Amino acid sequence: MSKVALLLALLLNACAMGPDYTRPKVSAPESFRMAGKEGESIANLPWWELLRDDELQKLVRIALNENKDLKQAVASVEEYQARLSIARTDFAPQLSVSGNAPLAKMGGVGFPGFPSSFSYYGQGSLSWELDFWGRVRRENEAARADLLAREENRRAVVLQLVSGVAQAYFDLRQLDMQLDIARRTLLAWEESVRIGRARLRQGLTNKLDVDQFEAERANAAARTAELERQMVQKENELSVLLGRNPAAIPRGRSLLDQALPAEVPPGLPAELLQRRPDVLQSELQLAAATARIGVAKAERFPKITLTGLLGVASPQLSRLVNPGQFGEVGPSLTGPLFNAQILGFQQQAAEAQARQAVAQYEQTILVAFREVEDALVAVRKTRDQTLAQEEQVTALRSALHLADLRYKGGLANYLDVLIAQRSLFDAELSLTATRRLHLVSIVQLYKALGGGWSPTGPGETVPISSPTRFP
Repeated sequence: MSKVALLLALLLNACAMGPDYTRPKVSAPESFRMAGKEGESIANLPWWELLRDDELQKLVRIALNENKDLKQAVASVEEYQARLSIARTDFAPQLSVSGNAPLAKMGGVGFPGFPSSFSYYGQGSLSWELDFWGRVRRENEAARADLLAREENRRAVVLQLVSGVAQAYFDLRQLDMQLDIARRTLLAWEESVRIGRARLRQGLTNKLDVDQFEAERANAAARTAELERQMVQKENELSVLLGRNPAAIPRGRSLLDQALPAEVPPGLPAELLQRRPDVLQSELQLAAATARIGVAKAERFPKITLTGLLGVASPQLSRLVNPGQFGEVGPSLTGPLFNAQILGFQQQAAEAQARQAVAQYEQTILVAFREVEDALVAVRKTRDQTLAQEEQVTALRSALHLADLRYKGGLANYLDVLIAQRSLFDAELSLTATRRLHLVSIVQLYKALGGGWSPTGPGETVPISSPTRFP
């Protein structure tokens, strides 16, 4: 076996410096404490089956095509694809060419057939680092993990975008309902003011009653103006998510007609760790940090490089047609000497970064479990809260109707009507907020579980990678 073949065999069998990546052990519960009914996770639904409003689906598709944050995330993936390609070139020999053509000569010493600054020459250089310590392999591991982490970041942006558009849309539909309630209440108070003034002229009531009615009318007018402001601002927020200038947003189904699933089983906690993109991204960042420990450790050892040089040289340009040839081939060895201590500190820094990545990975998992539990309890309790508030609104509507009849018949004073109308107004606003919260809680649960994305869904134009594991 030749020396070169022996060296290559040793290279292929050499172990890379630093630790191999292994997934940290994390304590995950067997089930979610607020899971309730068991079944296939809601996260397995594609978003267009979760969000049934046609106008909302159109808005989501516009956002997937035009949102600027998503475009930035996609470009970031392309950047790290190029970085991985650069890292892979370190496995191959590096070839370069150079030449020299002096314009003027003022002496100098040269050797026939060899290049110098006083001769014409052209040469090709070949350099191939033998990855004996695994530095190049670890750099490629880190670059690949960085790329996969960026792909998971892109999935996280898509998940955040779809849920963000849905939540903003439900907020907008809530404001629509509240504005309708405020306008109806304003009309009711205007009628009360008209009746109160007529009764005041007839001497059937006093000025205090009329002033109270006018104050409540002004309060309803102020709430109406506030809701109109919030509606325009919410449309502006949604327009930015769509990647467009602020404009009016088309509406679809009302808040009461949204067809979201009644049962929302979350699945198993173990599935969450394999689906949620921020958890996968954090793990891949940990894998990259682990690989960089090997890079830093390998930097402390000599680099073994095979080099080759081949060229032609002549003191005269005319003689390059039949020049003298020169060349050499052989190994070279470079190693740290005075900077060895610095390289040791760099290894310590890489190890500390890996420990930070472990803590970040564990923290991301804890936050993921908390967000799922928060969303689960919100879905369950807002449903109960909605039923109770619907009963409250029904009772207050009946109370207002009776109080109004008694006031017009002269059997009750203004205070009964005032209290009933104010209570109904606040209760109706609270009911719409709770209905919106129930819908948003389902969307937040879907997001917390990692969602169910498919690159072949209707209208899906953004390439979305499936969850990727790093060995």
